[in-house]
Amino acid sequence: MNLSVPRRAAALAAVTAMALAGFTGATANAAPAAPAAAAAAPDIPLANVKQHLTDFQAIATANGGNRAHGRPGYKASIDFVKAKLDAAGFTTTVQQFTSSGATGYNLIADWPGGDPNQVLMAGAHLDSVSSGAGINDNGSGSAAVLETALAVSRANLQPTKHLRFGWWGAEELGLIGSKHYVNQLPSTERSKFSGYLNFDMIGSPNPGYFVYDDDPTIEQTFKSYFAGIGVPTEIETEGDGRSDHASFKNVGIPVGGLFTGASRVKSSAQVQKWGGTATAFDRCYHSSCDNTSNINDTALDRNSDAVAHAIWTLSAGTTTPPGKVFENAADVSIPDNGAAVTSTVNVTGITGNAPSTLKVDVNIVHTYRGDLVVDLVAPDGSVYNLHNRSGGSADNIVQTYTVNASSEVANGAWKLRAQDRASADTGYINSFKLTFP
Repeated sequence: MNLSVPRRAAALAAVTAMALAGFTGATANAAPAAPAAAAAAPDIPLANVKQHLTDFQAIATANGGNRAHGRPGYKASIDFVKAKLDAAGFTTTVQQFTSSGATGYNLIADWPGGDPNQVLMAGAHLDSVSSGAGINDNGSGSAAVLETALAVSRANLQPTKHLRFGWWGAEELGLIGSKHYVNQLPSTERSKFSGYLNFDMIGSPNPGYFVYDDDPTIEQTFKSYFAGIGVPTEIETEGDGRSDHASFKNVGIPVGGLFTGASRVKSSAQVQKWGGTATAFDRCYHSSCDNTSNINDTALDRNSDAVAHAIWTLSAGTTTPPGKVFENAADVSIPDNGAAVTSTVNVTGITGNAPSTLKVDVNIVHTYRGDLVVDLVAPDGSVYNLHNRSGGSADNIVQTYTVNASSEVANGAWKLRAQDRASADTGYINSFKLTFP
């Protein structure tokens, strides 16, 4: 990254079904509808991802200790990834550009089939800085995207959308490779992208779990995945706009992605949330010690699975425009057997009353949903019950409800109210979002 300028399967199946349905749920006060689920994404083998990292390390070791732009280690990295993809049935293209007096390379891999007018792309920068092998930055993202692409081949996936993968050169010099790729695309080709997913540093040794807050649908896909496995997330701010997704975002392509932290210091609250220590997320950021020992296996495993989940989910159908979205992504702790708490979003700029199809996205991480009462409170104080101590032994509430709030004036402070009415629980509101179609 360039910063200088047993319960799991069931939870993920439910999350996948929700995402494929365009995040539409049931009318409030009724049981949520159960949309038809597509095939769940496979578990991405951590051993395979780590083997790619070992191979990247070996390439760097054999080529002056790095895989930087203009150096032989970078071209060897491109050749390594291309050979894997060619053998798996992808159509690959190596794109050349010039930066700082040296030839650079992007690798593009297309999976046969899918609607060519709906392109979903995932990518990662493949170059390191000159001071080291760049195993977390960004072998981690490159390896996870590679293994997800190989999983697409193993599954012979036939998605609705056309799948494309990319590995970018000279990111560390200012997003040069991805800018070149986007700039050479005609506007008619840019308009075919339904989304670009970016993965830059996803195995930091003292990790956090950060989600880009760019496109709402992509963001919710990732947040729902992590909520489904009980891992809290935060909005990514450290590298906002400083990785390759910015090249796509700047020309109007919807973007999203994941990140586990770089040189910023993990706060005490984040240590309590994720474990680790109150030190840098990656103490070896842009240093020679960014080698194969500079990886947190748990973070790499979770994020690699999240990459696959997003690819399987977002490529399965047409993305419905989300409408006007208002969201509060700040965590709100829910006290055990205590008073109700609220997460508030302030709605502005909507004419007249709320629609009869107001979408309410609820993302609550909790150890026992059967003890929760969750309501939507309108600006005038009207209450719409969303969840009333049901759900058996399952934990978490990751659900979208459709509320007929047409009698309510749209503008004002809307609140998601949650209360735990029994003991021996822990949990918090992870995010609350209203979508006005």
